[in-house]
This record gives sequence, structure tokens and C-alpha cells, in this order.
Amino acid sequence: MTIEVANESGVTGIDEERLSRLARHVLDAMRVHPLAELSVVLVDEGPMTDLHVRWMDEPGPTDVLSFPMDELRPGGPGRTSEPGVLGDVIICPQVAERQGETAGHGTRAEIDLLCTHGILHLLGFDHAEPEEHKEMFGLQGEILASWAEGEAARSDGDERSR
Repeated sequence: MTIEVANESGVTGIDEERLSRLARHVLDAMRVHPLAELSVVLVDEGPMTDLHVRWMDEPGPTDVLSFPMDELRPGGPGRTSEPGVLGDVIICPQVAERQGETAGHGTRAEIDLLCTHGILHLLGFDHAEPEEHKEMFGLQGEILASWAEGEAARSDGDERSR
């Protein structure tokens, strides 16, 4: 699985390796083919505003945008998705910071949420209708909870090996 993470935002302190692990966790949870490709790019408010206006016809920066390529769908029990290029997830850390403060869970947790959310959009999930919203946000919550458990276990393991 090829996952490229690029921080073009100028914001320091973003752990690109961790974000790549999160993306892999999401893709594994959704049974995405091991030969799939994904790009996660962090940009500042100027480029995000340009993208938001151009593609959504809405003013100002937004938190996350997803640009699907091969329209891959999740795998199912005992099978993975087709291989291909999943697409691009674009995240704006400055917007994430404000939203993380408002939500009370901080910037890193908000970026985790946005990355997961963006990948789910690439896989065809949406939240326009109440049933879609329930499914997508429920799945997002499950994936983030399993991610947090895995990271806690990983952190415990790292501390024991010291």
C-alpha cells in the first residue's frame, strides 16, 4: 500500500509518520487492497480556500476535502477492494486547530478525525442523508476508537522496550 503524506502547510509539529500509520489503519479496517495508493496533503488556509471555492463553490477555507480517483469501494468479509488509486485527502491544520479547540480534543485528534473522514469519503461514504450520516459517523467513530487502542498499546510497548 502506498501512502504519501506531505505537509505543505508550514505548520510544524505534525507527525507525518503517525498520520501515515493512521491512514494505513483506516485502509486496513476498510479492507482496501494492499496495492492501493493514497495521498494525504496538509495545506494552509490560502490554498485550502482556493480549493474550497473552486470545487465546492463555498467561500473561505474548510477543514478537509477529498478528491477520489478510481472510485474504489471498501472490501467485504474475506475480500479486499480492487487495487487502484484511491485519491487525495487535503487537510488544513489551521482550521483543524480551531475545531479541535472548540471540540475540546486538540489539534492532533482533530487531524486524525479529518484524515479518517476524508478517506471514508474517498471510499464512497457520505453524510448528506440521515442514514448516510449515521453509517459514516458510526464507522468513523469505530475506526478512531480502534486506532486509539492500537496507539495506546504501541506506546506501552515502546515504553517497556526502553
